[in-house]
Amino acid sequence: MTALRRTKIVATLGPATDDLEVLEKLFYAGIDVVRLNFSHGKAQDHIDRAKQIRAMAKKTGRRVGILADLQGPKIRISRFANDKVWLNEGQYFALDINLGEEEGDYGQVGITYEPLSREVKKGSRLLLDDGRIVLDVDKVEQGRVSCTVVVGGQLSNNKGINLLGGGLSAAALTDKDKKDIKTIAKIKADFVAISFPRSAKDMHEARELLTAAGCDASLVAKMERAEAMEVMDEIILASDVIMVARGDLGVEIGDANLPAAQKRLIKRARQLNRAVITATQMMESMIENPIPTRAEVFDVANAVVDGTDAIMLSAETAMGKYPVQTVEAMSRVCVETEKQRSVRVSKHRVDMQFERVDLAIAMGAMYMANHMNTQGIISLTQSGSAPLWMSRISSGLPIFAFSNQEATLGKVTLYRGVIPVYLSLKSTDQAILNQSALKTLTDLNYAQVGDTYIITQGDLSNKSGGTNALKVISVEEDEKKQATS
Repeated sequence: MTALRRTKIVATLGPATDDLEVLEKLFYAGIDVVRLNFSHGKAQDHIDRAKQIRAMAKKTGRRVGILADLQGPKIRISRFANDKVWLNEGQYFALDINLGEEEGDYGQVGITYEPLSREVKKGSRLLLDDGRIVLDVDKVEQGRVSCTVVVGGQLSNNKGINLLGGGLSAAALTDKDKKDIKTIAKIKADFVAISFPRSAKDMHEARELLTAAGCDASLVAKMERAEAMEVMDEIILASDVIMVARGDLGVEIGDANLPAAQKRLIKRARQLNRAVITATQMMESMIENPIPTRAEVFDVANAVVDGTDAIMLSAETAMGKYPVQTVEAMSRVCVETEKQRSVRVSKHRVDMQFERVDLAIAMGAMYMANHMNTQGIISLTQSGSAPLWMSRISSGLPIFAFSNQEATLGKVTLYRGVIPVYLSLKSTDQAILNQSALKTLTDLNYAQVGDTYIITQGDLSNKSGGTNALKVISVEEDEKKQATS
């Protein structure tokens, strides 16, 4: 069997992917999850794209997950009379809530965030446009924040505002987000990303809103506020997945602190049995160029070595000139990096005692897999928990998550090294289930005669949390004959 990429690729949809031919090529290039960015477009745009994804999944036979990314609070400047200005170092510039939407000029601009003047003070440092413009606050009065330009340059309409060190109190869920959640429930997205959460409370509120809308999607916490890093564990535990959102996070904590923060977040998420996505500017040069820079190659490889479950592409696929080539390049880097021994071994939980049988079975399967000659692990699962636990252990082997639950198959699309496979699981006879799983792998060209697999399952099918059995099975000539007949 050819080497399977373990690190998942999330691709953002946009104008560059609306061509169905391009979308199909992205499926074959290896995307695992698509991102619908609710900061742009109308509700119907996202509904239409979700339908295209599901249709393409049927056509290609690849189960691709759908991640709906909520916009979150818009802490931005307003607009300029002439769309943009040039700011010089040392000049005066003000952010004023009292200005109209298009009254900005060389010396001032309006803002969309009314509390800004109450949450900053003299000496505060504001970063605009992802940190490209830096302002130091000199005075605050009557809704006007007067500043000195520390780092100048071109500033255009609607750019974001960050406070160095964090502290802006904007709620994570806006009225727009709450309306979008209803659309997401219609789409039946597999994942929902919450922007700018400050605490576990934000994630709990989001889950309640999703549940009320009839949506059981996995929750993704976008770690992009400085204060979120101070309560990292509570946010991770309140979520199913976290995203290392390196744009705003880097602005708030400082670029020099970002590499260490990325490593901490990935390590802690894995320790707490949560999946993790690394995002922002992974291969940004490929928006305009057909090959990545060497720095981008190292950036992707570093995230793989850190243990990230997935790496995310944003504008590279949504509006770039080379979306397919970008996914192909990213996939090559992942596959080669995953060949390194340090990426394929793990001591995670090696000294722990397990209180749950299903967790012990999952850990036992991975220990066996890393210490015997086998081609992979098969997990017959209802909830997806066993494949998640298995994927926390570094290994060079694929984990096949067999389920008859569509929601579970969608959930595991993001887990490192886990491949979703549909299986009816109607029979309660374990021997029949084992044979069906092996035949399916053979049909899909994942297995051949003589291959050995470790399989985990429960005594009772269709029961969540019931994994209590582990067995070693082999592909015999009979399965091969059945697959080719």
